[in-house]
Order: sequence, then C-alpha cells, then structure tokens
Amino acid sequence: MPTTIAVTGRADERIAPELAAVTLSVGGSGAGRDDVYARTSAAHERLLAEVRALEASGALDTWSAGQLRVWSYRPWNTEGKQLPVVHQASADVEVVFSDLARLGEWIGDAATGDELTVGGIDWRLTDATRRRVQETAQRAAVADAVAKAEVYASALGLGVPTPVELADHGMLSAQPLPVAPKAMMMRAAADMGGGAPATEFAPAELVIEASVDARFTAEPA
Repeated sequence: MPTTIAVTGRADERIAPELAAVTLSVGGSGAGRDDVYARTSAAHERLLAEVRALEASGALDTWSAGQLRVWSYRPWNTEGKQLPVVHQASADVEVVFSDLARLGEWIGDAATGDELTVGGIDWRLTDATRRRVQETAQRAAVADAVAKAEVYASALGLGVPTPVELADHGMLSAQPLPVAPKAMMMRAAADMGGGAPATEFAPAELVIEASVDARFTAEPA
C-alpha cells in the first residue's frame, strides 16, 4: 500500500529595486483664502516644472499629479473657543524614478521648500522583472517540496515519491495545512520627514517569496 507524504515547499529570491516611487504633498494654510491658494498653486507649478524637466532628462519611469484642493475650517483652542477661519490648500504628486542615481540629489533640493512635504519612498520592480523573479521563486518552491518528499521517503525506506497534488500554500484539497502567506512581494520602504535633505540611498533588496503545498505517494523500495 502506498504511503502519502505531504510537504510544504518554500523559496525566496532577492533582487535590488529598479524603481523608486516618491510621494510628495504641496500644501499651505493661512487666514486669507486667496493668499493660500496663490502660494500653494505657485509651489505646485514649480514642482511640476521640475518633474517635467526630470521626465525630459530620462530620469523618470512615470509620474502623476492630483488636482489642487482648497478647503476651510474653524479650529478650537484649548479653552473651547472657536477661532477664526483657516484656509488650507493641498495637492499630491507621485514621481517614479528609474534613474536611482538622480533620486538623492533631487530629494535633497525638493525637501527644502516650505510648502513641500516628502511623504516617503516606495522601492519597486518593473512588472516584467517582478513576474520573472516570482516565477523563479515558484519553481524553486516546487523543487524544495520535491526534495523534502524524497528525504521523507528515503527515511521511511520507500522508493522515489510520485507527485499527486500541488497547490499554492493553504489551497490544497482535503486536510489543508495551516495557512501562511503565499507568493508575495515585500517592498522595502524608506520613510523621510519633510524638509530633511538626503543625498544618498542604500535601499534593501526586495524579496519575492513563494510557498506551495504538495502531496506525494511512495511505494516500499
């Protein structure tokens, strides 16, 4: 009678990021609506001019900009008294660098503006690279499952195991193994406070992980 062997194969691939997505916010506030709008709008246009220049130089993969928003509110002081109206304006911009060498220099200059806040950096891969590396990790996870099954079969004095089921981790039919994250990409992020200049970055490698569940049967040797 054949013996059933159930295993989980795991693997990961590490790779340096290819893209850096920088999130920025242009904003201002004050008592005069027209003044707040004018200052923020001017800062927004200056930023977009810089971004377009970066794009023209070939330093960017993509970029996007949201519309300038203006709103008003009346704050309260610590004594519960409502204060005069405050007007606020804001717009978000995302700039995705493909030339990582230009990133530090530009961020250092951009972060010095009073109306500009740098939200953070999201390190990424291109879609083609991510698919390629994920496939490599999945193949390695299957190989890991086969190797584990062979070890168990050998330890039991059985012959070469034959695969009968294979699935992403946690999706195997009857008697599933405990669920854990399956093929996923972990992004390394570098958070930056607004106004803090930075000229050099050393992003951590990105990690592509894959996990599979497999069942094998093996006959006595």
